[in-house]
Amino acid sequence: MSYGITAYGTYLPAHRVSHADIGATLGTNAGKGSRVVASFDEDSTTMGVAAAASALPAGTGAVALYFATTTPAYADKTNATAIHAALDLPESCFVVDLAGSARSGVAALRAAAASGGLAVLADVRVGRPGSADERGGGDGAAAFLFGPDPIAEIIAESSMTAEFLDRWRDPLAQTGIQWEERFGVEQYQPLIGRAVSAVLAEAGITEADHVVLVSPNLAVAKRAAFALPGKLSTANSPIGHAGAADIGVALAATLDIAEPGETVLLVSAADGCDAWVLRVTDRISEGRQRISVADQLAAGTPVPYPTYLVWRGILDREQPRRPEPGRVAAPPSARAVRWKYSLTGSRCAACDLVQLPPARICKRCGAIDELTAVSMAYRQATVATFTVDRLAYSPAPPVVEAVVDFEDGGRCTLEIADGGADRLAVGARVETVFRRLHSAGGVHNYFWKARVM
Repeated sequence: MSYGITAYGTYLPAHRVSHADIGATLGTNAGKGSRVVASFDEDSTTMGVAAAASALPAGTGAVALYFATTTPAYADKTNATAIHAALDLPESCFVVDLAGSARSGVAALRAAAASGGLAVLADVRVGRPGSADERGGGDGAAAFLFGPDPIAEIIAESSMTAEFLDRWRDPLAQTGIQWEERFGVEQYQPLIGRAVSAVLAEAGITEADHVVLVSPNLAVAKRAAFALPGKLSTANSPIGHAGAADIGVALAATLDIAEPGETVLLVSAADGCDAWVLRVTDRISEGRQRISVADQLAAGTPVPYPTYLVWRGILDREQPRRPEPGRVAAPPSARAVRWKYSLTGSRCAACDLVQLPPARICKRCGAIDELTAVSMAYRQATVATFTVDRLAYSPAPPVVEAVVDFEDGGRCTLEIADGGADRLAVGARVETVFRRLHSAGGVHNYFWKARVM
């Protein structure tokens, strides 16, 4: 049995590096436009959390979570468990990573479609300074929940596999390598032709209304788009090659505009070719994500290219002469897992006071063990006061800490994400976001920050 897509969500980081800035810094012609870049405190895990939170309707869980990425924050550890914890999913939910190649995104989608689970696709793509990978890449995430009564049903699928060298990366390297593009085009075109012919025949159509085609080989995506036109639209990834997230971001952008009854031919050419035909249902109008891919893409703010290079560790800048943070210990993290990962506090049943972090004893009325869990994840709050520290250790100084009051009660201190020091004021509205506070000794300290709305 194969389920359809019941909900979806995407996340594009807030920052953009302009190609003109890249060219001016390196003394080359880098072309026009800009690329989407993750902040210093974002990785594939944090972006996956943001996309998944957008895809999951309030109060909805998942029987399984499949996390696809080519840039996992950890090796020898399941990264999807952090996403599971941040979403506060039940312990019985099966969670697994699918990592290593762009085709992992397809694997996550197929596994979720077969089980009625959640597919989360996220990547931080890094290219060598001035390279086509740097200009043509993009960071982002997408998530798709599968189940009955879908907004888009799967009516046909086809897969072809072939072994040849087109794009690869040494496991210890940060940036990848690509063979000459024309060789990849010659290998992929016949595979695409056979896979598309098979899936269209199975679907009983000769042409789809929308065609979505992605590939790590950008020349393949450009050429095949002309060979596979859709009646209404043909799209590649709107943010450039996004690794395992490529197919998800491109599909989500199409679902943002597709109408009931229209068909979508979804094609991914990565180490073979995978093709699906989906039909959009009458539920699409109520099931679209709240903020479209196009709107997220347009809402970016510029960041200087040298700052971006520092964020990715390519440019090693002198940090403030303050002690660097130490490695987070496993036992206290395990004891406070719901507070740390899902920002869960406690609400007193007797007097309704919300305490952050959670506690057994109410500090207002003294009630003992009468407090219930309440999550503040992705909640809105108001800044009560804040401080700007220009000397504290940070890859992106200054560090801004704010005391925030949540709408339904509860107060805590959170670091401000995505800059915002110049836009912050007492009374400003913020929302909580899952980020990486710091990394030390190979351990990532995940927690929540506040972002100015």
